[in-house]
Amino acid sequence: MDSFEFNKIAGAVLGTALLVFGLNELSKFIYHAPKPEKQGYAVEVAEAAPAGETAADTAAAAPALSLGTMLASADATKGQAVFKTCAACHDGSKGGPNKVGPNLWGIVGRNHGIHEGFAYSDAMAALKDKPWTFEALNAFIANPKGAIQGTKMAYGGLKKDADRANLLAYLQTLSDSPVPFPAP
Repeated sequence: MDSFEFNKIAGAVLGTALLVFGLNELSKFIYHAPKPEKQGYAVEVAEAAPAGETAADTAAAAPALSLGTMLASADATKGQAVFKTCAACHDGSKGGPNKVGPNLWGIVGRNHGIHEGFAYSDAMAALKDKPWTFEALNAFIANPKGAIQGTKMAYGGLKKDADRANLLAYLQTLSDSPVPFPAP
């Protein structure tokens, strides 16, 4: 290869590089994109309840259907499908084992934190004199950490009212003597 061929190739490479870098600089003048003051994206999250306020208090403040009305139209079969996510940590069979969470057979009407053979958090054990009503279960399933601060349950909560109502209808069936739904 003679020097003339080498100079043509080197000139073409340098000319292309100059064109690319030149167009890049020219595009900065044409398409000006200001730098943001703060890098990143704003992520919207639900505001935490004020100290001393539980999820039940927050839910009561929001205009929604009453729990009795929601449960009147609930479907236990659909609730059984929702329960599949709960089954990773809870068993629902009569006499079934405790898993990461306690067995849920007969949960509706049973007192908090008393299922034999399960080590409850101090916060849950402190409520051993209070029964699991549909209202208490609804608030706890919606936001476990907000309803009972200090609970060991790591689940983030079931946000959809219909899914919670269906799940509560299914939990009602897990009993020898089901507790009736509250009046609408």
